[in-house]
Amino acid sequence: MTEPTAGAAGGAPGGDAYEWLRRGLSLLERGDAAAAAVLLDRAAREQPDSASVLEALGRAQYQAGRAQEAADAFGRVVRASPDADYAHFGLGVALTRLGRFREAVEHLALATAMRPDRQDYGERLRQARATLRARREAGRD
Repeated sequence: MTEPTAGAAGGAPGGDAYEWLRRGLSLLERGDAAAAAVLLDRAAREQPDSASVLEALGRAQYQAGRAQEAADAFGRVVRASPDADYAHFGLGVALTRLGRFREAVEHLALATAMRPDRQDYGERLRQARATLRARREAGRD
């Protein structure tokens, strides 16, 4: 039996928020960020306070080239859970893509302070600080 892909009402994907999260993460792992974002957005509408859904949605949106939407999703997690290191990291990375390096450095620094063992956090922080410094020296900030 095949898994339902659309509900009876208006082409909505079948299943519940957990199923949409699971399927969205699977699509994300396979490299289909745009399709993942569709399912994860649906899950986020059903579970608007779920940090795991919002973090997955932010990842999918970022990978799909939708940095502002990713920043919004990660920002929602940060506001609800200021101790969520990955949300600070995701927000920081999305903000760098948007060219908002001062804000990005703040969130990347928080993520790095919370999880100094995560080398990727520290590397992104160094990159953002270097870009901010270069912009300052060039008189563009």
